[in-house]
Amino acid sequence: MNFEPKWIAWETTRRCNLKCVHCRSSSELDVVAHPDFSLQEAKQIIDKITSYAKPVLVLSGGEPLLREDIFDIAQYGTDQGLRMCLATNGTLVTDEVCLKIKKTNIRMVSLSLDGATAATHDDFRNQKGAFTGTMHAIELFQKYDIPFLVNSSFTVRNRHEIPDIYRLVKEKGATAWYMFMIVPTGRGEEIMEELIPVDVYDEILEWHYQTEKNEDALLMRPTCAPHYYRIVRQKAQEEGETFTRRNLQFSTGGSKGCLAGQLICLIDVDGEVLPCSYFPKSAGNIKTESFQHIWEDAPLFKELRDFKNYKGSCGCCEYVNVCGGCRARAYAMTGDYLAEEPFCSYTPKKMR
Repeated sequence: MNFEPKWIAWETTRRCNLKCVHCRSSSELDVVAHPDFSLQEAKQIIDKITSYAKPVLVLSGGEPLLREDIFDIAQYGTDQGLRMCLATNGTLVTDEVCLKIKKTNIRMVSLSLDGATAATHDDFRNQKGAFTGTMHAIELFQKYDIPFLVNSSFTVRNRHEIPDIYRLVKEKGATAWYMFMIVPTGRGEEIMEELIPVDVYDEILEWHYQTEKNEDALLMRPTCAPHYYRIVRQKAQEEGETFTRRNLQFSTGGSKGCLAGQLICLIDVDGEVLPCSYFPKSAGNIKTESFQHIWEDAPLFKELRDFKNYKGSCGCCEYVNVCGGCRARAYAMTGDYLAEEPFCSYTPKKMR
């Protein structure tokens, strides 16, 4: 595996107009401790990235559309040869926003949808009208021919709507649907009792496999569920079938579960470079160090790339190279990012 930075999420602001129950950064409308960086600082960060690599760069938050200069940042990234994307909750999308998305050549927009009904989605997002806002955003993206994907996060609160959300996303013409299995960071720590149990986790991934296998239009991915890559191989072997999975044109291209600090990372609003969006431990700060130095030399990233040092069942699992266990979940649940995946029920051959 070549450890190249292929996909970077960038927290351009920690401000948000919603207050979602699972928010990894505990975002809210007024954030004092973590202020937005300037446009000049944004350009400097992009310059540091492009001097070393040309990854997909996702403008995220918080809610990035709260920044008045977000499209100036997008344009600068596009001008430097980056494939720019935008991650929004959808509630602030307007005709003007869509025109700017087109003008700055943003390649893909991701939306959040955590319920097939307004009642469920609005409850998850702690905001009445959030579902209506997302549906309106989808209508506008269709109107302006803007490709979009949908991210859906699940706990026991909304897991019964998974098939319905899948059908709704497909009906609305999304390019892809990413099913997020919650990692309890930020406000997510307050809903630990809502995490999907291990046995139900496997049941959901089994459903995903059978659905994805028969899906020929919508690209599907379970996210923060690396053991799905084991399940795919096991099921294909059991059924004697070759399961060819499709990729977005500018995806990571990774055929492995957890990619934290290996092909992906997050740059937060303070400039800290984290292994992924749900892994609140910094490998270095891009404001004071080069991105290349952090990516290649940070001890944290080196540890994550040394699969032989993984502990417990992950450390002796024959699927460690294709799964790896969720390092962020291990860190959140045990305090040790090299510990075994807490929500995996598989017993490696060496432990039987």
